[in-house]
Formats: sequence, C-alpha cells, structure tokens
Amino acid sequence: MTIREIEPEVDREHVLAGAQFADAFRVTVADASLDARAAAERMFSRNPRWVQSLLDLRNAVVAPFGLKTSGANDASTRGMIGLFPVLSETPQRLVAGFNDHHLDFRVVVDVAPADHGQQVTATTLVLTHNWLGRAYLGVIMPFHRMISKALLKQVGQAPASH
Repeated sequence: MTIREIEPEVDREHVLAGAQFADAFRVTVADASLDARAAAERMFSRNPRWVQSLLDLRNAVVAPFGLKTSGANDASTRGMIGLFPVLSETPQRLVAGFNDHHLDFRVVVDVAPADHGQQVTATTLVLTHNWLGRAYLGVIMPFHRMISKALLKQVGQAPASH
C-alpha cells in the first residue's frame, strides 16, 4: 500500500477560511464499499502505540499553555471520531476538527471511486491565531507528517472489532 503526499484539493476558504497551512496524503484501498465515515473511523478510532505515546507527551506539554487536548466539549459537533468532533459529513467527505485560542484545525477525509477500490485522501488545514499557535505548528510538523501517513495506512486494514 503506497501513501502519497499530494497537493491539497479542498477549498480552503470553505473548510477553514484563512488557513495558512495545508497538506494532503492519499492511499488507494481495495474496499469499494468504504465511505468517508468508515475511513475516518479506521484512521482515528485507534492509534499505533508510538502515536499514542507522542499524543500523551503532547498533552502533558501543552496543558499549561491552555491548548485543547481534544474537542470533546464542542457543542456544535455531530459526534466524535477519536479525539475529533465531526463538523460535517457526507458519504464522500467527513470534516472534523475544532477551534482553540491558539489555532483552529480541520482534517478532511475524502473518499472517491478508484480502479479496484476507493481512493482515500486525508487533508489537514491549520489556521494559527498567535505566536503560540505558530510555535506549536512548527514543533509538531515533522511528527504530523509521520502520524498522518501511519493513520492513513490503517484505512487499508480491517476495522477493529469492538
């Protein structure tokens, strides 16, 4: 399974107006029945151990600065997938994310038919509000790329049984 970085194809102004950062990764999976929610659930409902360790470290470091560790208390959502509130959803696209004092972010999971399966694209958008948001974004960028690829790889794996 090959995960490729691609040029983001989402309308930034519609998804997160003013976003200063965007990246996107794509994979093709054999599951032709996969929709955006199922792809997002496979990505975000469980983390590889090393990703969970990084998230735990991140949460411990950012707590004194007032950065959110999840969007669980966001009343404008349509449920949660992993740590992320779902903001909008169709069978082809799920948008999750939340706003914070330091930065706002969105992750967009798009699913489209491809030869022998589905093409799944995960796009991340970030809008920073101040120096702390910009510093945070700078620190997490190398990890973000590795984590995005690891989570997208999970889309091609069988869903976890509950």
